[in-house]
Amino acid sequence: MDTQQITAPSCPTAGDPRPATPSGVIHVNTRHTSRYTAIGNHLAQHREMSLLAIGLAVHIQSLPAGAKIGIKFLADRFPESETRIAAALRELESHGYLSRSRERTSGGRVVTRTVSYNQPGAGAAARTGPACPAPKPEPRTDRQQQERETILPTPAAPPASTPAPVVVPAQRAAPPGATPPPPLPEPQTADLARHRVAVDLLAGLRRHDPRLLLSEDGIRRLAPAVAAWLERDAHPDAVRRTLVADLPEPLKHPVGLLAHRLTVLLPPPLPAAPALEAVRRPDQLQNCDGCDRAFRAPEPGKCRGCRKASESELDEHLEHCA
Repeated sequence: MDTQQITAPSCPTAGDPRPATPSGVIHVNTRHTSRYTAIGNHLAQHREMSLLAIGLAVHIQSLPAGAKIGIKFLADRFPESETRIAAALRELESHGYLSRSRERTSGGRVVTRTVSYNQPGAGAAARTGPACPAPKPEPRTDRQQQERETILPTPAAPPASTPAPVVVPAQRAAPPGATPPPPLPEPQTADLARHRVAVDLLAGLRRHDPRLLLSEDGIRRLAPAVAAWLERDAHPDAVRRTLVADLPEPLKHPVGLLAHRLTVLLPPPLPAAPALEAVRRPDQLQNCDGCDRAFRAPEPGKCRGCRKASESELDEHLEHCA
């Protein structure tokens, strides 16, 4: 009987997906018939975007129209921080998979219009960076053509008489006809020491409430108003208690809330202190020339007792002479 060759590879059985070599990925695919999203290899195998950006693009393309994809909403949904999610969204914008713009509605509100593209270069939305070159178009079915663009959120169609929405810059714009907020108070005189106390007070508010974590720009804006309070003899502890008391929930704009309180609750200047009347100082101590006792008098001499004794002796001498 021949010797068995144990080094020869065994023949694969029917239906075994394993390759002849043990390296490389093994695919076990099941055909999806519902609840699936078609993702192009140009996105799944993108060589310039991060894995976080690719995964975020896949998640956005799987959402229905009108779903929320704000940075805070995504940070609550996934374990990544707001900073990493914001960076991933900027990657998708730079490569043509996402576009965001600020538009004013017919009611005067400024909203963010977000458009997701499953093919880079589709649509006429402006992008901030160079787009990834689009592959050659392939024949598409009706279902794939409907999934070409996903608009998040879906804007309501304006009436025929309403003009087209106007794109405005990203900064917040005041509604037309609204009264501008009053200016922040400022100190009458510049005092570097007082300004440093104001900056330290604002930077330390987060120790009392973590929601009052202010940026350097916010502290630079509010410091003159706090210095105006200190100039009016308000104690730093009193200013701190006024700023951190009864904060609303949720607190979305801490700098705006503190600016409102510093402006509306500004205390009046203290009235001038009344002038103190001149107090008469007591006379100095003197030694009596008669009895050598101490007594108070403006000048040296005799005490009251010695003066009375001298007067009585003088009266007796006059009576004797008479």
